[in-house]
Amino acid sequence: MTSIDLRNILVRDCMHHGIVSCREDARLGEVAEMMATHRVHAVAVTGGNGQRPVAIVFDRDVAAAAASGAEPTAREVAATNPLTIAANQPMHDAAARMAEHGVSHLVVVDNASGFPIGILSTLDVAVLYARAMRDE
Repeated sequence: MTSIDLRNILVRDCMHHGIVSCREDARLGEVAEMMATHRVHAVAVTGGNGQRPVAIVFDRDVAAAAASGAEPTAREVAATNPLTIAANQPMHDAAARMAEHGVSHLVVVDNASGFPIGILSTLDVAVLYARAMRDE
């Protein structure tokens, strides 16, 4: 059995490109609809007028709100300091960060601007292993 070396594969080669975004005052039901429509697990929260995202709403935030019966705004439930990784970092670093912090998603940022450009999930890491096993 061959093992895959995650140090030789970059985050930008495995991430989901693009970020779906919403306003801070968007109701969580709207955010959930965006997730379902775009088939994504995370939505960036912006202050408006094309501003840099200030927070991220993850699918687990929607699940928690649904379980509570509340419908807060995106800003009220969003992770204000989501973990990020630069697009040019090795997948090894991304997988290590996910494992260390017990998270299933990282926000991928542009190397130069720091602006979010995509999402990386644990499923993306699993895809790498599946490909390595298939290509053996």
